[in-house]
Amino acid sequence: MIAPPAIQALSRTETVLQLHFTDGSRSEIPAVWLADNDPVHRDAHSGQRLIDVADLPALPLLRAARLQDGQVILEWQDGLPASRFDAGWLACEARRPAAGAAREVLVWPAGAQCNAARDGAWLSLAEFAGSAAGAVPEVCGGSPARVAGWFRRLEAEGLAFLRGVPPEDGAILGAAAHIGLVQETNYGRLFDVRATPRAENLAYTDLGLGLHTDNPYRDPVPGFQVLHCLLAAADGGDSLFADGFAIAAALRAADPDAFELLSATPVRFAWRSATAALRATRPLIQLGAAGEVIAVHYNNRSIEPLSLASPGLPAFYAAYRRFAQLLREPRFQLRVCLAAGELVVFDNWRILHARTAFRAARHLQGCYLTRDSVFSRCALVRDAFAGDAVR
Repeated sequence: MIAPPAIQALSRTETVLQLHFTDGSRSEIPAVWLADNDPVHRDAHSGQRLIDVADLPALPLLRAARLQDGQVILEWQDGLPASRFDAGWLACEARRPAAGAAREVLVWPAGAQCNAARDGAWLSLAEFAGSAAGAVPEVCGGSPARVAGWFRRLEAEGLAFLRGVPPEDGAILGAAAHIGLVQETNYGRLFDVRATPRAENLAYTDLGLGLHTDNPYRDPVPGFQVLHCLLAAADGGDSLFADGFAIAAALRAADPDAFELLSATPVRFAWRSATAALRATRPLIQLGAAGEVIAVHYNNRSIEPLSLASPGLPAFYAAYRRFAQLLREPRFQLRVCLAAGELVVFDNWRILHARTAFRAARHLQGCYLTRDSVFSRCALVRDAFAGDAVR
């Protein structure tokens, strides 16, 4: 991460502090924000806030500001005690992106031009040491930079791979513990993806499956999915991946009205078996507060009949079809033939996956990881190991 330019000088009014940086740029910080974020208002041990915004003056006013020994020192009117901020911390906060862009996102619209073995983020399981779930992985046989780079790319690109995971029953859980916390579902802590007679899910057949995200009928939708190859099919069974953010952006550029319909119209997804009855309603394209795409939910196998009472049903079907056609375009699709002992982890809110049909035996095991635990691990590793991207 590139450090922001340093604060060179300060200026102020009663209600605004101006930071003047060494690169000639400036930032303005409202006095009320400074009063709210005074370090004295946080517990020294936990870092949690000790006050509520209602405890602050409605309009705190600055009387003086100075830069001294790496600190920004503020004096207040109305008898408030002086505030002291670390100048580097304040510079970072002044340059922090908007909430909608808090995570780095690298969209990959040309999946077909990528070679997973060459271009993907890969590590071997041996490069992680045995750390407990929730802890920062130690590094064993690899560099901290490679581990940090792998997590950075998982977060930014939504897809990463491990090799050297023993092709044994349950080994996926030990590998997944380095990445996040397993989310148990009606399928259990892990599930077997292989052809079975009278399968209750088409995933448990030898049929090809189109691009989809998993479990949109669940609330919350599983955040990340892990698939571990125990036995690769000798004929077929290739995995396909596509960046849903890239496909949504393509739709938005080509047909804004269709994009608007898919992001504004809730649809129902459902799953029923002997042990579970699940239903959830959400749009196919989910937007954040700033209008950015934060999730794609697409699973043609589990979408329920659209409500006949919905206005503009023909227009929605046209948009729905347009999006489905984009999902079939080979230009978006990264093809991967996982070998026994290889594992893929991907963001189930973003990355759509599919497979080709197969004729020989094929066995993958899968599990889901909670979304917040994966991003927590990414942040912890990023802070512990400043590294370059994995190549």
